[in-house]
Amino acid sequence: MCNVCGCGDSQIEGHQHDHDHHHHQEHAHHGHSHGEHQIVEGMTSQPVVIHHHYHHQGDVHHHVHYDGQPENHQQHPVVDHQPQMSQQGDLHYGKGEAEVHVSGVSQRQLLTLEQDILGKNNHLAAHNREHFNANKQLVLNLVSSPGSGKTTLLTETLNQLKHQHACAVIEGDQQTSNDADRIRATEVPAIQVNTGKGCHLDAKMIHDAYHQLAMNEPGVLFIENVGNLVCPASFDLGETSKVVILSVTEGEDKPLKYPNMFAAAELMLINKVDLLPYVDVKIEDCIENARKVNPSIQVIKVSAKTGEGMEAWCNWLTESLAQR
Repeated sequence: MCNVCGCGDSQIEGHQHDHDHHHHQEHAHHGHSHGEHQIVEGMTSQPVVIHHHYHHQGDVHHHVHYDGQPENHQQHPVVDHQPQMSQQGDLHYGKGEAEVHVSGVSQRQLLTLEQDILGKNNHLAAHNREHFNANKQLVLNLVSSPGSGKTTLLTETLNQLKHQHACAVIEGDQQTSNDADRIRATEVPAIQVNTGKGCHLDAKMIHDAYHQLAMNEPGVLFIENVGNLVCPASFDLGETSKVVILSVTEGEDKPLKYPNMFAAAELMLINKVDLLPYVDVKIEDCIENARKVNPSIQVIKVSAKTGEGMEAWCNWLTESLAQR
């Protein structure tokens, strides 16, 4: 495990974690060998351990450390990717082939790593999707910044929806079971996944948590991802759709600052609209910016506090479930 970041050091409630990740024989599951930590030879005289996060359209960030003491780095020189510079002197490191910069690692090597990691995750996500489709379940990946109000919105949603449809929740956070405890207070089954230093859920975590839930009937499975508008954009979990939640307190330009997330989402919930009289924000501009990134994104304005938009949101859920 990478000592710099520690992503992948996840803990799932009720799940006995085994390093080799053996699964029940009745499933055609897949082994896991810490694929998010690659040893890249040929760049220095000692192995380089690279931990990577992959994002929509190839955007990736990495943490790099060397295994052992530094040696002569001139044996296999790597030319660093140079940023583009604006007229104002701003630097943009995301314009290379890999759309990211890591000192000592070439753009081509980054692309190779990206293909390997995302390929493994997508394989597991497809396996998850087979389970969800077989059980006719609507599976939503709820993504947002920290503090957007998604847990409060989710608990109110469950209180309204649980009498009509079977519901369950997988909660993702770096630490604590606070949010899962809040969900379980609604009498809806929930499993907490703690990612440690990890900044997103991945398909393997969802696989383990889903079987821990043992949800076998048609219904709605909500996956509340770690609060982060970057990393979760590119990690397919096997979900039906991503739903991005944006609080009115975050301003109108979030879709432009974090375009990959909004491009990946089917629906944007503009949350905490009860606060509109107290914040300087124009919802119309927010929607316009989101549709610059994703012209087909649907939008519902909601408030868990006042109930505004909750009927429209629950109707969207019911209609989407009926299509399963």
